[in-house]
Amino acid sequence: MSATLGTLLSELQPDWKIAVYERLGEVAQESSNPWNNAGTGHAALCELNYMPEAPDGSVDPARAVGINEQFQQSRQLWSALVEQGILDAPETFIHSTPHMTFVRGEKDVEYLRKRYEALRTQPLFAGIEYSEDSRVINQWAPLLMQRRRKGEPFAATRVPSGTDVDFGAITKQLLEHLQGRDVDLVLNREVRKLKRQKDGSWLVTYRDLVGRTPGSVRARFVFVGAGGWAIKLLQRSGIPEIKGYGVFPIGGQFLKTSNPRIVAQHKAKVYSQASVGAPPMSVPHLDTRVVEGESSLLFGPFATFSPKFLKTGSMLDIVSQVRAHNIGPMLKVAIDNPGLIKYLVGQLLTSHRKKVESLREFMPTARSEDWTLIQAGQRAQVMKKDPEKGGVLQFGTEVVSSADHSIAGLLGASPGASTAVSIMLNLLKTCFPDRLAEWEPRLRELIPSYGTTLNTDAEAAREELARTAAVLSLTR
Repeated sequence: MSATLGTLLSELQPDWKIAVYERLGEVAQESSNPWNNAGTGHAALCELNYMPEAPDGSVDPARAVGINEQFQQSRQLWSALVEQGILDAPETFIHSTPHMTFVRGEKDVEYLRKRYEALRTQPLFAGIEYSEDSRVINQWAPLLMQRRRKGEPFAATRVPSGTDVDFGAITKQLLEHLQGRDVDLVLNREVRKLKRQKDGSWLVTYRDLVGRTPGSVRARFVFVGAGGWAIKLLQRSGIPEIKGYGVFPIGGQFLKTSNPRIVAQHKAKVYSQASVGAPPMSVPHLDTRVVEGESSLLFGPFATFSPKFLKTGSMLDIVSQVRAHNIGPMLKVAIDNPGLIKYLVGQLLTSHRKKVESLREFMPTARSEDWTLIQAGQRAQVMKKDPEKGGVLQFGTEVVSSADHSIAGLLGASPGASTAVSIMLNLLKTCFPDRLAEWEPRLRELIPSYGTTLNTDAEAAREELARTAAVLSLTR
C-alpha cells in the first residue's frame, strides 16, 4: 500500500518531498512477503466468499464484478510501470495461473452452477468455463481427480486468465525506483508517536532501532501503511475518527511442497467453500506459487492465533489497543461470533496429520512426507462500532482518515494487495480533492479505466484485458 501510494504521488506531484519509514531491516517482510500470503491476484474469479448465496438461493455478481474492476486497475498501473521501466520484467512478479473453483456435494454443485450462470455474461469474466465432467476437470488440474471416488457429485469452474503475483517483488521494485527519485527510504526506523501541530502539520516521532537513536520530522500529510500496527499508530495520533475501532489478529499456516513431480501436475489456484464458522480468509485452496523463479504448491490456510498484530509485533498488541471507546464493540464481536472462536480453537488443536487429511479432500494422493508446514503472515481483521449490532467483525480493508484529510491509515486484510491501486486512488480522492482535476490526465495515462467501469462496456473490457495481458506476458 505505501509503495503504491508513494509511486502514485511521485508520478503526480514529483516536486513533493516523500519519506518512507520501515521498522524492519528490509521492506516487504510482513504481509507483502510472498510466503506470508498465497499470491492470488484477487479478482473474484475463484473466491466464493465474494459472491455468497442469498437466503432465497439467488447469487448476485455485483461484489465480484467490483473486485475484478479494482484488480484491473492494478494490472493497468503495473503495465504502465513496466512500459516505463519502473517495474522490472513481468516474469519477476506476475505469472499466468488459471483460477479455479472446485466443490463437492449436490448443494455446492448447484450453487457453483448458479454462480457460473451469473458470471459468464459479465464482460470481465469472459472465458469462464464450467464442468461436472471428471475428464475435463482432470485436464485442468489432475491432482484434484486422481483416486477420486466414483459417483461423488463435483463441479469446477476455470478462468485461464488468472494470475499468481509476488507482491513482495512489486513492493521492493517500486521502493527501489522511488529511492532513485530522491524519496527517502529509511530502514530500522520505528514510528512511535504522531502529534498534530498548531499549523495542521504532524510531528512524527521515531526511534532508530540500530543505536536506539530518537528523532522527529514534520509532515504535511501522513499515511499509516503499517499493516496490523496501523491501529496503534492511528490511536496514538488522537484523531477522533479511529474511535470505536479495534482489530482481531488471525495468523495462518500453509502446507508447502516443492517436489517437482507434484508441482508439475498442478498449475492453478483452486479455491473451495470455507468450513462452517471459518472466516472468509480461511477458504481452503491449493495454489501454484512462483517466487524468484521457483515453482511450488501451497495448501491452506490453517488458522493460528497470536496476540501480535504483526509477525514481528509485540505480545501486548491485542491488549494495548483497548480503549474505553472500543471495548464495547470488541466484546460484542466476541459474543456474536462463537463459531469463529470454536473454529480457531479447533485449528490450533489440528495436528500435521489432520492438516494433510484436509489436503486429501483436494488432492486424494497427497502424502504427508511431501509437505512441510510454513508460517504465513498475521492478519488484523477490523472490529468496529455498529449502530444496530453494537459491534461487527469486518473482513476486508478500510481506510480511516482525519476530518482535515491530513492523515490516513489502512486497516484490515484481503483482498488488500491485489486492490491496492484502487484503494490508494480512493485515498487520493479523499485526502487531496483539490488536486484531482490537475492530476486526472496523468492518472488516465497510468490507469486508462480511471473514472470509468470496464464491465459496462464489453468491447472496452476485451481490449483492455488484451492490452495488459500483452504487456504483462499473460494468458488472455
